Amino acid sequence: MPEARKAALLDELFRWDSTHIGVSYLRISIGASDLSANTFSYNDIPDGQTDPTLANFSIAVEKTDLIPVLKRILAINPAIKILGSPWSPPTWMKSNNNFKGGKLKPEWYAAYAQYFVKYVKAMQAEGIPIDAITPQNEPLHPGNNPSLDMQANEQADFIGNHLGPAFKAAGINTKIICYDHNADRPDYPATVLQDAKAAQYTDGAAFHLYGGNISALTEVHNAFPDKHVYFTEQWVGGPGNFGKT
Repeated sequence: MPEARKAALLDELFRWDSTHIGVSYLRISIGASDLSANTFSYNDIPDGQTDPTLANFSIAVEKTDLIPVLKRILAINPAIKILGSPWSPPTWMKSNNNFKGGKLKPEWYAAYAQYFVKYVKAMQAEGIPIDAITPQNEPLHPGNNPSLDMQANEQADFIGNHLGPAFKAAGINTKIICYDHNADRPDYPATVLQDAKAAQYTDGAAFHLYGGNISALTEVHNAFPDKHVYFTEQWVGGPGNFGKT
């Protein structure tokens, strides 16, 4: 966009006053999403190699577009809260060595937890605080590119035994929000929040509305009143109608 139009759009979206929209909460992808021009993570290495210490971790790919625009948004609204969600771990951590589908190998749970630690710290170093993360976007939909199959018991294990302790050890206060998928499976966040280890590190559950009924959010809230409920995604195309979705 021409600079003047870009500046006006960002101002309209994020300035907090009576004449502007004042968006106060923003969700971004950690690495590529299924709407990105190409697939990537922050630790991409040649096929057949692994990087247990994450020596090759870098968010440099985001310094062209994402980070500059986030800095402009924060300059307009310094109080905005940012939620980060990954669509896939680095492929070398996955059972199929592919961005699409597959499982996070258990032997890389600890390394992947450190991946999130490095991400939060790297963004903070750029002046971008990450208020919260979800461990996986749409963990029950491994058909996107990128994507990952992460079942509820696996996410509970990852949060309770790896991600939560890693954040605590690193002194990171970024919230961990579980699930991040449709309202037709409230049993998924329930499984995570019923796990004593995972629950102590989990701020709440996030939902999308491509399936199920929004009443599922109330169901989870009532079952776990000390946890927060988030609505994190509803995508519609250019000719779509958000109100009817």
